[in-house]
Amino acid sequence: MAGENTVRLRPPANRLDRRAVTWWRVQCLLTAAVPVGVLVVLAAFIEPAGRWLLVAAGALAVLGLAGTAFFPAWWYRVHRWEVTDEAVYVRTGALWQEWRIAPMSRIQTVDTMRGPLEQAFRLATVTVTTASARGEIRIQGLDHETAADLAEQLTRITQATPGDAT
Repeated sequence: MAGENTVRLRPPANRLDRRAVTWWRVQCLLTAAVPVGVLVVLAAFIEPAGRWLLVAAGALAVLGLAGTAFFPAWWYRVHRWEVTDEAVYVRTGALWQEWRIAPMSRIQTVDTMRGPLEQAFRLATVTVTTASARGEIRIQGLDHETAADLAEQLTRITQATPGDAT
């Protein structure tokens, strides 16, 4: 019998920034381009097996392009995040979805990071480190200003939350 204090797991309210889709697509293209390029170069220097290496490069290129077209849009639909006064909620994953909830009293550090590609797309990642064996919670694909505001908000809330984050 469900009581009044029953907590229902719901999707976190916030989506990532829409630019995350393009960021992921560029990452997918770069990930596929490196092995395709290696196969093409090898095909130029290895005469007897060159044709088969080009076939393999073509197949890998097609798979890379298909993945680039499909997965980032799917990831965008799945990834969610939310911060309340009580906890940080994150849902990630495509095939294996992961829901992470970090109570404010367990948060130890809040970091923001912007790699070169993230900077190009004006995005950032917020990492919330907790006193958990499971490790950090990462919210990738946030607008860089949203990420800075979120880090500031989390710092304020965790300072005001009783507990020792252990």
